[in-house]
Amino acid sequence: MLKIERHQFITQQLANVGVVRVTELAEVLNVNPGTIRRDLIELEDQGIARRVHGGAMPRGSALRPGPASDLAGRIGQAAAGFIPDRSVVFLGPGTLTSEVVPFLHRHEHLTVITNALNIAWSTAQQKRHTLHILGGQVHADGGIYGDAETLRHVRVEWVVLEARGLDAARGLTHDERDPADMARGLFNLTAQVMVLAAPQALEHAGALFIAPASTLDILVTGREADNPPLWDLSELGVRIVLA
Repeated sequence: MLKIERHQFITQQLANVGVVRVTELAEVLNVNPGTIRRDLIELEDQGIARRVHGGAMPRGSALRPGPASDLAGRIGQAAAGFIPDRSVVFLGPGTLTSEVVPFLHRHEHLTVITNALNIAWSTAQQKRHTLHILGGQVHADGGIYGDAETLRHVRVEWVVLEARGLDAARGLTHDERDPADMARGLFNLTAQVMVLAAPQALEHAGALFIAPASTLDILVTGREADNPPLWDLSELGVRIVLA
């Protein structure tokens, strides 16, 4: 394979996956690791990659300029892209999760389950998807929290939550009891779990443990996030998406 072809392949992997490893690229492209390291050096010089120990991650906005320039919008748009048509998705409360809704207007026949007032309202205004709202008491964050047993009767394919605290060692955490209890119940469902996190939430730990970081399927965060916490999470098998 020519160098330009390797560079194109690596660039595409960075855009799609968010993290590339030297050993895996060498095996897939059938070249020695030294060749891949030189490729990553050149891609870093071009402003495409940021080298880290054992591999590389996307650099800045070179791969993901996107039409949404603000952080929450970028994260919401990237997250919406993972939700398939005709699926059942739970959207939890949060600034980032609420930004997913505007990008669902082109999806077909979704069933949206939420415990967030603003998400319920925005989804209803689209007049496009089936909407279910979990009942309970409304908290200051706009979330509705009730009997955790309610979740036993919920069947979803995707769970989308906003992280207040997340790192590889301490897992997903929160500082408030009711949101933490709700999130724990959602992790017990058989569903794909996508967590949205602002860069500052990474490596922060809340007082209440929710779930190990290894139980996340996808993390969507801003491209401004530091490399070390992202690399640690990717080592646990979490797919990292930089918006």
